Order: sequence, then C-alpha cells, then structure tokens
Amino acid sequence: MTSAPRPWIAAPACAIALALSIAGCAGSGVRAETPPATWGTGMIKQAAVWYGTAEARRIADTVIAYQSTEGGWPKNTDMTALPGGPLDPELANTFDNNGTTLPLAFLARVISADGETPARRAAFDRGLDYVLSAQYPNGGFPQFFPLRPGYYTHITYNDDAMVRILTLLNEIATSRSPYAFVDPARRARATEAVSRGIDVIVKTQIVQDGKPTVWCAQHDEVTLAPAWARRFEPPSLSGYESVGITRFLMSIPNPSPEIVAAIEGAVGWFQAHGIADIAVERFADPEGLADRRVITAPGQTLWARFYELDTNRPVFIGRDSVLHDALADIERERRAGYNYYDGAAATLIGRDYPAWRMRLGRAG
Repeated sequence: MTSAPRPWIAAPACAIALALSIAGCAGSGVRAETPPATWGTGMIKQAAVWYGTAEARRIADTVIAYQSTEGGWPKNTDMTALPGGPLDPELANTFDNNGTTLPLAFLARVISADGETPARRAAFDRGLDYVLSAQYPNGGFPQFFPLRPGYYTHITYNDDAMVRILTLLNEIATSRSPYAFVDPARRARATEAVSRGIDVIVKTQIVQDGKPTVWCAQHDEVTLAPAWARRFEPPSLSGYESVGITRFLMSIPNPSPEIVAAIEGAVGWFQAHGIADIAVERFADPEGLADRRVITAPGQTLWARFYELDTNRPVFIGRDSVLHDALADIERERRAGYNYYDGAAATLIGRDYPAWRMRLGRAG
C-alpha cells in the first residue's frame, strides 16, 4: 500500500524511468527547423523553440480537430493533417498506441512555447479531465474510455499504456515543464491519481510461493487477476510489459518498503528467467513471405513475451489460443506480426537496477 497521495519527481537518471516517459530525455539535439514528417513520438522530442513556430501551431490546430466529444484522441492516426472525413470510432478514445497521451503532451508544449489560446487550453483541459475520469477507483486504467465490451475494460499494462498515463500525470502533478500552466485543482487530482495508480501496480504484481514476481499485460479490473486479452495474449507473466512497470517504480524517489519489495522481486524474476544465447532473426520463407526464427547468438539474452503462470515456462501462442513450447510451433502470420521475444530486461538488470540501488544507498 502506498503512502498518502503526494506529488513525486522522477529520479535524476533519465534512463531509469524516463526511457518510457512520454517526454523522453531532455536535449534531444533535434534542430528547431526540422519537425517530424509524420505524427509519432518524435513530435514531443523537438527543441523547445520549435513549438513556438507556425508549423507547430498548425499541427496543434489539427490535433484539436481529432479530439472526440468525450475528450480523448484516437490511436494509429496521423494528426499532422486535418481529417479527410469522419473519424473511425473504433480508433477513438483510447490510451493504446500513444492515443490521448501523445496529443496532450504535444499540446502542452505548444501552449508553453506560444502562449495560451482559448481553443488550445480548452482542448488540453478537456483531455486531462478525460484521462482522470477514465481511472478506476482502484487506480487502474482501461484501454478505451468510455468502456467498450471485451478485454478493453481490463487494467491495461499492455504496450506500456498505463505507464505512459501515469508518467504524464506525474509530470502534471509536479508542474514539470511543459505543464506549469495546469491549474492547481487539476494538479491535485493528478497527484491523487498517480498515488492510486502506484497502489494498484503493487497490488496486481503476481506472487509465487510468497514472492513477488512480475505482471501480466492485462489484469481484471475487479479481481485484479491476470486476464486474457486477444486470442494470442493469455493470462501470463509478461517478459516485456513488466520491464516498463519496474522502471516506473524505480523512478519513485522515496519508495515505500512495499515498492522496494516489488522492484526487488521483479528484478529477481528477470534475472532467473532470461533465455541465454539466442536471438530472433527475420527472414523470407521460400514463397517470399516475412517470417522470424530463433537462432543461436552467444552472449545475448532474451525474455519471452509470455511465461506460464504456474511454471514460469516460456510459451508461444497463435490465434488458436493453444500454448506451444517454441516460436516455430505457431503460425507464420503471428511469428512475423507479433514480438514474442524481447531484450529490454537486459538493460533493466545491467544498468537501471544498479543505478537505482546506488541512488537508494543499497549498492553492493
């Protein structure tokens, strides 16, 4: 259980938590006159002066045009150009794939650099209110809001969705640039939301034999148990999403004993379940179709996307929802179209964890 709600500031080491931050590390070195060609995370990694340009203001106006009546934004949509027709309701009002959080972060940068306009400020405030309204009382966030039937209602760690939300809210709560313009009442709501979010992260950590391990990519919003998402995303221990969650917890400057135990448990699990001396190779099959296969790669360690809940066995699953022991056992379409292995935990273990322990005076 976390302590009473209070704002917190990420640790100075940008690599620990802000590798997943929607803001990224400062000083990207991008020239002000060379904005990104298309909508993406590069939109919030420009030199500060660029956000005061006419081009940035133009893009801000198009971003506002994509905001829904509820206050959210879609995913997988290029917001550098005005909509050419009606917006796809299946993509709207989501936190998936940088939906909503990225538009808010971009608007904040333009507001800070160019001064407030009624339209921009109103769009940002409405978007922030939308984010705060989407949070469950237990602290979790769904993938879509308003809620839609299906796995979308689950607490969504998948593809770092909830980590992005909490990072945004923390930056707002602490008046971190570019969010100094946010009013005190909304900052206070953001502070409380972050505290509840941290609390549910600790509560959803999967425990084996009394020891905290890692997380599933989705957890039931009522029971908090690991939950199914798509047919190839089973209740499991996540070797990918759990990296971002652990880094996020490491960013808390004065962690409670419960948070420290969560981090130590997760890192210990990663240390025990890496798969050594392998890599994943992309290739074309005899028909010229894209495929992937596991090859020997001395010195490289990867983690499976899914580990069986009770056994910690790496498992691979296609659209038939049947667990298999090897990547080669599932259909080519899923092998080529989904990442079943990842190496992000290597940096978590080798760089971020030692830095975190040193910052807390726990090195050695």
